[in-house]
Amino acid sequence: MMRFLVLALLLVLGAFTVLAASLGSNGWWLLAGAFLVLLAIGVWDVVQTKHSILRNYPILGHMRFFLESIRPEIQQYFIERNFDGKPFDRDTRSLVYARAKGTLGDKAFGTEREVNRMGYEYLLHSTAPVTPPEEAPRVRLGGPGCTQPYDVSLLNISSMSFGSLSKNAVLAMNRGAALGGFAQETGEGGLTEFHREYGADLIWEIGSGYFGTRDAEGDFDPEAFRQKSRLPEVKAVTVKLSQGAKPGLGGVLPGPKVTAEIALARGVPEGVTCISPASHSAFTTPRELMRFIGRLRELSGGKPIGFKLCVGSRVDVLGMCKAMLEEDVAPDYIIVDGNEGGTGAAPLEYQDHVGTPLTEGLMLMNNALVGVGLRPPIKLGAAGKVASGSDIVKRLIQGADFTMSARAMMMATGCIQAQKCHTNECPVGVATQDKRLMRALHVEDKGERVHNYHKATVREAVQIMSSMGCSDMRQLSPQMLRRRIDHLTTRSYAHIYNWMEPGELLTAPPRTWADDWELADPDHFGLYRPGPGKIERRDDPAVRHPDRPGAAVDSGAAGRPEGEPGEDS
Repeated sequence: MMRFLVLALLLVLGAFTVLAASLGSNGWWLLAGAFLVLLAIGVWDVVQTKHSILRNYPILGHMRFFLESIRPEIQQYFIERNFDGKPFDRDTRSLVYARAKGTLGDKAFGTEREVNRMGYEYLLHSTAPVTPPEEAPRVRLGGPGCTQPYDVSLLNISSMSFGSLSKNAVLAMNRGAALGGFAQETGEGGLTEFHREYGADLIWEIGSGYFGTRDAEGDFDPEAFRQKSRLPEVKAVTVKLSQGAKPGLGGVLPGPKVTAEIALARGVPEGVTCISPASHSAFTTPRELMRFIGRLRELSGGKPIGFKLCVGSRVDVLGMCKAMLEEDVAPDYIIVDGNEGGTGAAPLEYQDHVGTPLTEGLMLMNNALVGVGLRPPIKLGAAGKVASGSDIVKRLIQGADFTMSARAMMMATGCIQAQKCHTNECPVGVATQDKRLMRALHVEDKGERVHNYHKATVREAVQIMSSMGCSDMRQLSPQMLRRRIDHLTTRSYAHIYNWMEPGELLTAPPRTWADDWELADPDHFGLYRPGPGKIERRDDPAVRHPDRPGAAVDSGAAGRPEGEPGEDS
C-alpha cells in the first residue's frame, strides 16, 4: 500500500506542477522536473529486485540508506562517551591530536573511568619519586651474531605499507621519524623511495610475498636483499610471520590498484593482481626459520634481524625456542603483535576471533625465552593499540623492551578514525591512493606533528616511570601493575601470573608447560604432522605415548593460563 501511495502522490504533484508551469512562470518547471525525477526513481525502486526495502518503500527507503551511511559520524560525534569509543576512545584520540599539535593534552575534573570495574588496571606510584632523566632511554638491538647493533627508541612507527598508506602519509611519518630519531617500519609492501626521503632510521619488514626482494617467481631473492639491506637507512630487518588483525591470512591487491609506483616498490607487474601468500616459501619449520634469520644477518652485513608474529600455539613458540638452541642461531629481536592490532582490511571474523591478545602473547613469549635462557640478548617489541605513555610502561612491565605504534601515528598525521581504510576513500588522505584526497595531507606540517606526538608520549612514559620511583626502566617489575579481579580484590601481575625462572624449561618445566614443551618440535609447526598414510595429531596418545595407547593427554594449546593464580601478600 505504501509504495502505491508514494507513487500516486508524486504523480499528482507532478501533474499539478506541470499544469502550473504551463499556466504560470517558468519557475514551476524546476519544481515539476524535481517531482518527475522522484517519480522515475520511485518507479525504478518498485520494479528493481535487489533491495526489498526500496520495493516496499520507494523514495522513503533511500532515507534509511542515507542515515546508515552517516551512522559512524553520528555515533562518534554526538553519541559516544569520552571513554567507550572503539577501537580508540575519544579521550585517547584527543590525547594524540593534542600532543601532535604541541599542546599538553591535559584534562580537568578527574577520571571518567570506572575504577571499580573488573579488569581495571593501574600503575603503582612511589612515595619517593625520582627526577626523570634528560634523555629518554634507548634499547640496543643486536645479539652475539650482530655486528651492526641499533639503539631503538621506546616508541616507533609500526609496519604500514605504501599502498595501504598514501605516499604523503609515508613521507610525513618518515620526516617525523627523522626529526625525532626513532624508527619507521616499512610494512611488507616494500622499501620505497618515500621511506628514504628524509633519511629516517628504517626497519625493513619482509613478508611472505618478499616484495622488493623477490625473483620472477615470487621467491626470496638474496642478491636484491643484500643490496637493499645494506642501505645506510636500514637499521634492522623484520621477517613478518603473521599480523595481529589477521593472523594466518595472506592478502590480495587487485590488479587495478597496482599502480606504477606500487609495482616498482613491490617488484611486481603493473596492473596485475598481487598476491601475498599466507605462509613463507623460504622456510617451513622453526629450524629453517632460524637458518633463514642467520642467512639474512650474513647478507645484511651483520645488521639486527628479527621476526614479528601474532602468537598462536604455545607449542609453536616453544618449537622456535628449541630451534634457536639446537641451531645456535637466534633473532636479535621479536615483535609480538596482539590481535587488537589494526589493519587496512581483514574479515570481521579474523579481527574479532582469531589470534592471541597482546598481553597474553607478550607474556607467553617473554616466559618462553626466559625459560630457555635466551631472554637477555633477544629484545621484545610490543605492537597493538599502543598510544599513550601509560601504554608503553604497561607493556614494559609485561615483558617488552620497546613498543611499536601504527594507528596512533596515523592519527598524528590527521587520521580521524573514519574506518574507511579499505575503501580508498580516506577523507584526510592517510589511507588512500586517490591523489585528490591525499593532497589534503601536508607532508611538512604532519611530519612535525608525528615528531611532536612521539616526543611528548615518550617523555610522559619516562615521567610515569620516574613517578613510580624508577630511574631505569629495568627497575620496573610486575608488582607495579595491578588489575581489579572483583569488586573487593586487586592483584599485581606478579601474583596473577607465574613468571618463569631463567632456564626453568630446560631443567624442570612447570606442570602447566610440561606437555607443550614435550610436544614442541624444531622441525615442525603446528599440532599436526604427516604420518604414514594419514595426518597424525602430535598430542595423540598413540603418537606421544605408544606404550600407553589410552593415556589421557593435555595438549596445552595457546589460551591456557600462563600459571596458576597466586595470592597477594
